[in-house]
Amino acid sequence: MPDKNSNLSLMRRRELIIGLAAGTVVPFVGGCADNAALGRSQLMLVSDGQLAQLSDQAWQDSLQRERVLRDPAYTRRLQRVGERVVRASGQTHHNWEFVVFDSDTVNAWVLPNGKVGFYKGILDIMETDDHLATVMGHEVGHVAGRHSAERASQQMAAQVGVSLLTSALGSSGSQYSQYSDDIGAALGMGVTYGVILPYSREHEYEADRLGVDYMVGSGYDPRQAVDFWVAMSAMNTHNVAEFTSTHPSDDNRIAAMRAHIRDRGYV
Repeated sequence: MPDKNSNLSLMRRRELIIGLAAGTVVPFVGGCADNAALGRSQLMLVSDGQLAQLSDQAWQDSLQRERVLRDPAYTRRLQRVGERVVRASGQTHHNWEFVVFDSDTVNAWVLPNGKVGFYKGILDIMETDDHLATVMGHEVGHVAGRHSAERASQQMAAQVGVSLLTSALGSSGSQYSQYSDDIGAALGMGVTYGVILPYSREHEYEADRLGVDYMVGSGYDPRQAVDFWVAMSAMNTHNVAEFTSTHPSDDNRIAAMRAHIRDRGYV
């Protein structure tokens, strides 16, 4: 006669696997991590080591694929603002690097390891350092928010499914190394042909809010963040502002930013 406790254990295991596949009890495998910057918990199935390794590879690929601008004035400006914003964010444990790419593309992006790429095209439309700090704060906000790791974890839970989760249940010490391709595909960090995979809209709003906070903390004027996004919105009507192509609607973003500035008492 089958052991009653054994059958109950098997039933619970099956229920757990089904729940994991549905995303309802994923925290039992990877766990949820509290993020103080966001004030919420996040699903985390990706280790910091994996993320750092993939980010390093992506950065080297970008440096080889893109043409780096050698104009010291551009580089000094980007680094000056970047370092101030990073200090205000508290994310100084990353090995930050700021590079200007020689292209008229209106875009900027960040990798989870603190590597930041700005294109000459977006710097040329930034009339003040406050405008630059607006975008820099947003990018640093993505790092502080661990948005790439969260996006990768969500993608893994949805795409890899029961196969991954069953393996995780069978090997509590697994670091999911066999799923590095899936992690790389899920990272919202942009690798292929200079196209940055989109974060979720909620991630973008969070990065905006953190970015404004970091602007203020580093001595920049948050009102100019709104001015910058209004100008970007005008450009976007002509389909030339790539930086906003995967982001929330311009009107919603600007309204949310104004509300955050008001609620924080920054003006």
